[in-house]
Amino acid sequence: MARIERTKDSSVKSSAVKALKEVKNAKPSREEAEEAIRTLLRWAGDDPTREGLLGTPDRVVRAYEEWFGGYDVDPNEFLKRTFEETDGYDEMVVLRDIRFESHCEHHMAAIIGKAHIAYLPNRRVVGISKLARLIEVYAKRLQIQEKLTAQIAAAIERTLKPRGVAVVIEAVHHCMTTRGVHKPGTTMVTSRMIGALSATTRRPGASSCR
Repeated sequence: MARIERTKDSSVKSSAVKALKEVKNAKPSREEAEEAIRTLLRWAGDDPTREGLLGTPDRVVRAYEEWFGGYDVDPNEFLKRTFEETDGYDEMVVLRDIRFESHCEHHMAAIIGKAHIAYLPNRRVVGISKLARLIEVYAKRLQIQEKLTAQIAAAIERTLKPRGVAVVIEAVHHCMTTRGVHKPGTTMVTSRMIGALSATTRRPGASSCR
């Protein structure tokens, strides 16, 4: 009987903890978000009630809806429609210099860069605009460049199942160009190579997506 009671108590506690987490992680309302901006304005030393700042909370929230719109989109949806009528084409498909804007998850500062994607089709190809949209979805989330690179490559591999995938990203991080060490002109380069395009399987002399 005591064992049953302990199990029951444990189950009740588990449900309560889960409910608390759900409340804690619930998305704040738009009004709460705007009030948070007013708090930051006051913390910065300004007056959110003055004329020039009255509309700032609304504008910032609308900007956040644009900058972080990727959380509301399933990136896999863009790669679902593929084409098999390729007349046996089996060489690399390369899309270069795809500009993107993101924000670093450490300082919420801008990351501005370009991505290059290559894949070796396995009977199927996808519309090139869908690859650009895939980058945009992942970029419009709080990111670090290494994770962004890996996520894009993994999504292509998972959905298209190609023989190989290569993703290279070059970007400028404003968290180190406009603050901290202040090193403008610095570019970070990351890459993810999978399958036949990985460093261990790529034949000598083969070109990459750059």
